[in-house]
Amino acid sequence: MPSFIRGPKDFWSGVIFVIFGLAAVIIGRDYSMGTAGRMGPAYFPTILGGLLTLIGLIGVVRSMVRTGSPIGRFAIREILLVLFSVVVFGLLVRGAGLALSVVLVVVISGIASTKFKLGPYVLLGVGMSVFCVLLFVKALGLPMPMFGPWLGF
Repeated sequence: MPSFIRGPKDFWSGVIFVIFGLAAVIIGRDYSMGTAGRMGPAYFPTILGGLLTLIGLIGVVRSMVRTGSPIGRFAIREILLVLFSVVVFGLLVRGAGLALSVVLVVVISGIASTKFKLGPYVLLGVGMSVFCVLLFVKALGLPMPMFGPWLGF
């Protein structure tokens, strides 16, 4: 790492923000922008991408001004567990329903934590499940089964 970069975490997080922000702006160029009163399909991604790029540039500059901690180990196991939980949710939501899928995504992704205990995560999953069912199925009327056909409902 070059000597003018004093905070590697800030530097690399800033670089990632800049990359995603610029990607949003570049992809948004293919659509019509519109105006603030009549926003086109490119308006929101372009503005959001610009703000993300600005935040990233601030992070990069900050890494050169403030001393920060070095980058730790790359948490591959934890990333894979969270990714796996999202895949499980996507595979189960139609067949098993929203309620069970939300509980499973919370518990499986919770295993990635070093402080994982099954009881609290099951309770959190049940609470999140009730919240999601009330919000998405009842309040917003999204066509998602609370309990899917695999469960006999």
